[in-house]
Amino acid sequence: MKRPPATAPALTTCAYCGVGCGVSMEPQTGGFSARGDKTHPANHGRLCVKGSALGETLGLQGRLLQPEIDRQPVSWTRALDTVAQRLQAVIDEQGPQAVAFYGSGQLLTEDYYVANKLMKGFIGAGNMDTNSRLCMASAVVGYKRAFGADAVPCSYQDLERADCVLLTGSNTAWAHPVVYQRLAQAKKDRPEMRIIVIDPRQTATCDIADLHLALRPGSDAALFCGALNAMAESGKLDTAFLQRHTQGAEDALRAARDWTVARTAAYCGLPVDQLLAFYQMLGDSQRLVTLYSMGINQSGSGVDKCNAIINLHLATGHIGREGCGPFSITGQPNAMGGREVGGLANQLASHMGFTPEDISRVGRFWLSDNVTQSAGLNAVELFRAVEEGRIKAVWIMGTNPLVSLPDADRVRAGLARCPLVIVSDIIRDTDTTRAAHICLPALGWGEKNGTVTNSERCISRQRAFLPAPGEAKPDWWILSQVAQRLGFAEAFSYQHPAEIFREHAALSGFENHGSRAFDISGLAQLSDEEWDTLQPVQWPVNAANPQGTARLFTDNRFFHPDGKAKLIAITPRLPVNSPNAAYPLIMNTGRVRDQWHTMTRTGKSARLMQHISEPFCQFHPDDAPQIQPGDLVRVASSHGWLLLRAQPDNLQPRGSVFVPMHWNSQFSQQARVDALIEAHVDPLSGQPESKHMPVSLSRWPAAWQAELFVRGENITPPVTTYWSLITQPGVTHFTLADSSLPADWMAWLKESYATDNLLCQTAQLGDDGFSLLAWSDGALQLAFYARRRPPSPDRQAVLAAFTTPPHTAQQRLALLAGRAGRDKAPAGAIICSCYSVGEIPITEAVRQGCHSVQQLGEKLKCGTNCGSCIPELKKIIAGQLATLTAGDSQ
Repeated sequence: MKRPPATAPALTTCAYCGVGCGVSMEPQTGGFSARGDKTHPANHGRLCVKGSALGETLGLQGRLLQPEIDRQPVSWTRALDTVAQRLQAVIDEQGPQAVAFYGSGQLLTEDYYVANKLMKGFIGAGNMDTNSRLCMASAVVGYKRAFGADAVPCSYQDLERADCVLLTGSNTAWAHPVVYQRLAQAKKDRPEMRIIVIDPRQTATCDIADLHLALRPGSDAALFCGALNAMAESGKLDTAFLQRHTQGAEDALRAARDWTVARTAAYCGLPVDQLLAFYQMLGDSQRLVTLYSMGINQSGSGVDKCNAIINLHLATGHIGREGCGPFSITGQPNAMGGREVGGLANQLASHMGFTPEDISRVGRFWLSDNVTQSAGLNAVELFRAVEEGRIKAVWIMGTNPLVSLPDADRVRAGLARCPLVIVSDIIRDTDTTRAAHICLPALGWGEKNGTVTNSERCISRQRAFLPAPGEAKPDWWILSQVAQRLGFAEAFSYQHPAEIFREHAALSGFENHGSRAFDISGLAQLSDEEWDTLQPVQWPVNAANPQGTARLFTDNRFFHPDGKAKLIAITPRLPVNSPNAAYPLIMNTGRVRDQWHTMTRTGKSARLMQHISEPFCQFHPDDAPQIQPGDLVRVASSHGWLLLRAQPDNLQPRGSVFVPMHWNSQFSQQARVDALIEAHVDPLSGQPESKHMPVSLSRWPAAWQAELFVRGENITPPVTTYWSLITQPGVTHFTLADSSLPADWMAWLKESYATDNLLCQTAQLGDDGFSLLAWSDGALQLAFYARRRPPSPDRQAVLAAFTTPPHTAQQRLALLAGRAGRDKAPAGAIICSCYSVGEIPITEAVRQGCHSVQQLGEKLKCGTNCGSCIPELKKIIAGQLATLTAGDSQ
């Protein structure tokens, strides 16, 4: 199915991380291209490679375009009636606590608001939680403990204006690339700025670091307690601020006194001289920002880690001023918006909680006497309740928990026993839709209309620039239709998302009077047209701040009843999961540069699959010397096992393993990393520990490995123990491996693909491998390369042959060997995804005299668009120059 052509550019907001970049989607032949919106305050025209490739993810392949019951298409009327009837039956028989909603930071604020209102205000249960529980719940609790409100105090401008920036628990260069590029530019403009990266791994972010603290995994709280003690001992505390505007300082400082330089260095596994350099940089800084993300939050003690960071800022007065503040950056485009409307089970709405006053206030505003009286189940608890049969009906919206939740196989087994699983999504085949009884087609990015809030509290518009495909509908409409069928028609009579936004804004200001941080009542009277043209604005937006608010707490007033901030006494503790004889290594999970969450969107882009094509396991070579690059490695924990591509790396610390979080069952046979993670959570936030799971590594004995290219899309992989899908235009591309050799390669291929009527050109390489090209009427239909070790065909040459077949016998023989013709040099591993520039031409350009990123950009264009590849370009330059220097010295 094709979309009608567009006629005009559309300004919208990116679908990916919490940076919240403005995007201009510009029509071109056959679709759209994405450009950065130069007027948007988050990115000023910059885009990362994922944002630049947004236009490549808009195709309708794999979309859910019609409601389905038990995988059979039905009308919307029947689907909605069935959802309402079956939900009502559960409520009547088991009570409202047997129903749960599970949302996503991919939902727009208007969608989120309706979902939360229906569950907590009218069904009358608190069981509305979100996948944001997995990324920033600890930050929420940390802010509330310190400030009395979930209020991020900073703006991106503060990062650029700081004397010193701490990046902790964040590979910013890959996870939040535009923020990283802004910071890199600020460092270039002001070389005196100090950037400190705190991370067990040496990541791409370290490229701009003045100091990298490769601390022991999980020891972050001790590092910040030690820093607090060091600032106290060196007279760097803001005693006047502490006395006038805080509580708890004495207890917090007393708890920190035990963290001497020697103890902190030993506990964190850091050299004393590095720790002293860190303290010196902190003490010399008049303006300090700490940017923290999943490495802090995704912890069994994530809240304490957040408060250890905030304590340091409060004690030194680095808050409420330009270039200062503790800055939690979110992982999803609307994680913040979900917090605003109450998308977390421990929130009610508009940052209100479950006090009698708040419950009464929300009930009076919603005109409901059935508002839930208590918090609901958070994500991990919710799906455990599904498994145990306490939750009889769950509605999952815009997320893929069978890939993203810890102990994912157990979650899958639990959902299989649930009497009613409803999924609203844009993709028909995901790990989660496979478990659904009812699937409802939702609008996707580019089709839906609403608002999102980024990590700096900036509300932006996501605008529809594409028509609704098939029968897909907005999430808020689907929810409202079900609410009406449940008997709540008057409260859910919305006709336009602007109505929902106005109600949401009005609730934020209802009986507020400055008592709650979140207040956008200044936007409650927007007309539909004003809402449609709304410019980015940071909350609060009210009578006191009609233009929005870039920085909070400039008046040193906080949201605890006494107006003071609170320091929290912290007792650092290492994760409960410790390595042991069976599982001696610690696995850390995280993002890669060009993929997003569980790949249901980015996996559609061939360009984004070029940089890292397969799920991998990164480890220090000395931890597994028997495993070589290119091997397949079995990663096992007490909860399951994965099969991944081995990537030994000296930059990985000893004792640690890194595995990406993205690959799902549609893209790889056995790579769902969260199936290995134990569901251990922070007791205060409910956020899972995703960074510290004991595992073992072993070389998997592959008898052969292969690359397979088949004309067409949605091709089923052959039956093998290992396979991974690499998106390509018009071609299905697999990497494959198995532990036993086929007796007959041709017969083995015929089991999966009809090659009888094709002209087959083969090369039997003795015991070392087999190659095959299959042709029909001169067009290449299938290419297969199997070897004992991983084959390395020139992928670009093979793909090009599907479009432009080689004509001469010599060219065909070269293709059979996996090579291009003599006149075409291979590209090697793709480094710059924006321009498909590979490692081989980059290396050759360095050898020919391109000794800077700028020179490489002038020659090859790499690094000149989004800049995400610049750290890797610098690494290649340094490696080649070292090689050249060593050669000269000999």
